[in-house]
Amino acid sequence: MNETRTTCPYCGVGCGVIASVAGEEVSVRGDERHPANFGRLCVKGSALGETTGLHGRLLRPVLDGQEVEWGRALEAAGERLRHVIDTWGPQAVAFYASGQLLTEDYYAANKLMKGFIGAANIDTNSRLCMSSVVVGYKRAFGEDVVPCSYHDVENSDLVVLAGSNAAWTHPVLYQRLVQAKRANPAMKVVVIDPRKTATCDIADLHLALAPGSDAALFVGLLNLIQGTDDWPIARVAAFCGLAAKEVGTFYDWFMTAPRAVTLYTMGINQSTSGSDKCNAIINVHLASGKFNRQGCGPFSLTGQPNAMGGREVGGLANQLAAHMGFEPDDLSRVARFWGTERLAQTPGLMAVELFDAIARGEVKAVWIMGTNPAVSLPDSHAVCQALAGCPLVIVSEVMQETDTSRFAHIRFPALGWGEKNGTVTNSERRISRQRAFLPAPGDAKPDWWIIAQVAQQLGFREAFAWQHPQEIFFEHAALSAFENDGARAFNLRDLAALTREEWDALAPYQWAAGDFPHRRIVPVEPRLHEASVDALYPLMLNSGRIRDQWHTMTRTGYVPRLMQHIAEPRLEICSADARRFALGDGALARISSPRGVMVARVHINDGQRPGEIFVPMHWNGQFARQGKVNALVEGRCDPLSGQPESKQTAVRIAPWHPGWQGELYARALPELPPAVYWWRKASHLTVASDSPLLEWVLAHCGKQGWQLQIAQTGERCSVLAWHNGELMLGFWEATARPELAHAFIEEAFRHPPADLAGRHALLHGQRPGERVDPGRIVCSCFSVGENTIREAIAGGCDSAAALGAALRCGTHCGSCVPELKALLGAKR
Repeated sequence: MNETRTTCPYCGVGCGVIASVAGEEVSVRGDERHPANFGRLCVKGSALGETTGLHGRLLRPVLDGQEVEWGRALEAAGERLRHVIDTWGPQAVAFYASGQLLTEDYYAANKLMKGFIGAANIDTNSRLCMSSVVVGYKRAFGEDVVPCSYHDVENSDLVVLAGSNAAWTHPVLYQRLVQAKRANPAMKVVVIDPRKTATCDIADLHLALAPGSDAALFVGLLNLIQGTDDWPIARVAAFCGLAAKEVGTFYDWFMTAPRAVTLYTMGINQSTSGSDKCNAIINVHLASGKFNRQGCGPFSLTGQPNAMGGREVGGLANQLAAHMGFEPDDLSRVARFWGTERLAQTPGLMAVELFDAIARGEVKAVWIMGTNPAVSLPDSHAVCQALAGCPLVIVSEVMQETDTSRFAHIRFPALGWGEKNGTVTNSERRISRQRAFLPAPGDAKPDWWIIAQVAQQLGFREAFAWQHPQEIFFEHAALSAFENDGARAFNLRDLAALTREEWDALAPYQWAAGDFPHRRIVPVEPRLHEASVDALYPLMLNSGRIRDQWHTMTRTGYVPRLMQHIAEPRLEICSADARRFALGDGALARISSPRGVMVARVHINDGQRPGEIFVPMHWNGQFARQGKVNALVEGRCDPLSGQPESKQTAVRIAPWHPGWQGELYARALPELPPAVYWWRKASHLTVASDSPLLEWVLAHCGKQGWQLQIAQTGERCSVLAWHNGELMLGFWEATARPELAHAFIEEAFRHPPADLAGRHALLHGQRPGERVDPGRIVCSCFSVGENTIREAIAGGCDSAAALGAALRCGTHCGSCVPELKALLGAKR
């Protein structure tokens, strides 16, 4: 069995992974030697081997809807881009990249767009998650430098998590914190979040502040440190919607803790004042001296595996390259290094304004690489309209179908995880190798190769003549060291002379943050978000990630065990608001804003503040009909960072009581009528509508010539379709969502029951003599359901450890432990 050390492609923790290939089977385990995770993986990382199949992959270049050879696709891309540049100028071209790209891919794209096409219109989906952080660090330190490491989290006296549900979004780092607190019970943990999340499981203090009011909390702390009285505790408490005693406790803990570290993510960054919030956090660390020493500092956690690598190479429109900007000296330096006279001289369009410019017709050609802006950008309907009207859309993608690729004139098949070779940089500035352990499928190619080939089509052959990603990394490292006399902390001089063999064997490498000679406290005036509720839109919508899914689900959505925990778009609402709007737990609801509408299943959760709801960000047109939360979100942005305010949107909700609900299994899932709402669950669809689907199902089966088995009792009906002894389709419909033994149904598609009793039981969706459903899956690692856990609690399991011993839940990645404790608490 071959083993390859590589890096996980999910969050910014940057876990080391050991991948093993045996025949067609890929298995993974954590790399015990990697300093980011020391062998631990979350449930998504543990399931990486299940994402490496070729189901749904884009394997051939596609030109105007037809598969073509690479030569033809590249030639067409070059001709059409050249036409746009010659006709409308370089500003009419834009690239939209991704934190899913490797550093070598990112470097190539940035060099082509800024250095040779000659405009800075290259931005990235990282704009949506951490661009406010870049502004904050640059204003405070003069450079985008993260001043902390994971060891600081483990070796602190006070850990503050602001706008971060790290238990779900950065689970391996969170488990390191759990272990550190267990080893040092004196450590205090404070969670600052409007929601009570899984991260609160270890919190000594949860500050459930008003959405968007974080800056006031930290400005008040700064005032206390500096001995001023502009923001006394009473004013802070009123502004943040907190009790003065809570605020005072937090301030006391921060002031008296010898060491303190603040972890912050999207709840801080995704705001029209996100840059100021970041600086408000940095300010208290600078003013208190809890900075640049072990266990101290303002620590931004990146959301993607290579968001930091993108920042290093200049993947944002308002950066140049290698932590340089658009100042005259930097422009001269980069132009000389690249040997170009076409270097962009001013910043380009940032993500939201870029797609606005496409809509206005100012940008005529956009190349989208490894991301899905039709789902992830705010006001997604407007984004789709912009792409539909764009004369040239090029998409580099691993999947055949995404919400974005349907607008593409040219589609390039890119390599996926397991096939790519290069580097990524995690949240603590640690560069790790991502190594290929699978062959390139079909005609798929590395992103850097595709970019270089298009560059050569445009006439820039000499500058893009790389034959291997190590050559690109060498150039990137050399640029970071070029004319760098120490003024720039980002300097990979030590790596710039690596041989290919040394680069292949490169161990995780953390570059130095420096001594921070240019420290500056940035004045911040707190202000609330710009969304406002009213009689028509009375609720505030918050969006974010869930535990087992990733971005727009193109990888995780097809893994059955990752669809078990939360399998549908979900509306979390407190019980008082549920009564106010006549919503029942498990029922369906429509959520709408002036921009769009979505449908989600209600989950009553009193961890939500009254007047506020939460909906996950992941669902899209491939996994749900009207499940996109960004269809509701307005494109308001921080004026400095361009980061959208994705956390606060005024909405209204209404119960939806469809005429029926059902479950549809099929070997090939059919396209349903437009009036049917559906949610893809890896192996089947949950469906709902105001008119029955039974007649359509019968007609569909009749066209295939399948044999039918039908049962109808009262308001429930079911259909099985057979062909040559194989089960082809199963459909169960009722006025309320039918409860089924899903494992039994899935097994029947693999091994159909041979006897009449078995087929009769299957028709009713229940295995004879067995529980209908183990309940909603809580532990995805071992597929342990809520009903099973409740039974074990009733049987005497009185702790998470006891449940783990009996059922194994909570004993692998640990992400489900907060939910286990919640179930134990509900029993008491």
